[in-house]
Amino acid sequence: MTIQKLHHVAYRCRDAKRTVDFYTKGLGLKFTMAMSEDRVPTTGAHCPYMHIFFEMADGSHIAFFDLSEAEPMQLDPNTPPWVQHLALEVENAEALEEHVKRLRDYGVEVIGPIDHTIFQSIYFHDPDGHRVELTYRTETAEVLKELGDLAEPMLQEWAETRQVSTKAAWVHQSLHA
Repeated sequence: MTIQKLHHVAYRCRDAKRTVDFYTKGLGLKFTMAMSEDRVPTTGAHCPYMHIFFEMADGSHIAFFDLSEAEPMQLDPNTPPWVQHLALEVENAEALEEHVKRLRDYGVEVIGPIDHTIFQSIYFHDPDGHRVELTYRTETAEVLKELGDLAEPMLQEWAETRQVSTKAAWVHQSLHA
């Protein structure tokens, strides 16, 4: 019994039409579905919504809820804005650069590319302030094995001390030189 893949991840948006514009024109995703109801299917609670979906190449989706009668949307005030983000994979460096150009042409401020040793990434925010990362893989089998071997010892060290472990500091060493 294995989880197969991501089906969809859902976020809230303030304006479904603006969100469709950004994710189709800014990112090139396909707008595939919209659902709208006045009751939440799982609870029956009254909450009119528009639920929109964007399909990625592997068939998974990013989805958004626009809630017409709910309190105004806000991001989590207790979490630094860089923590919660959606990371989407692109094919290669050329695709990442094409997205940088497309996003900047759309008026989006882009951070990066950032070298994470095992992948290269750019970061930006959608119209609702959700942080999005586009990334492509650069890992080798050896590096992934090394990081895999370090995972349990690093977690144990963190659980015991709540202090930063330097066991894998080499991953971002070039950023701190």
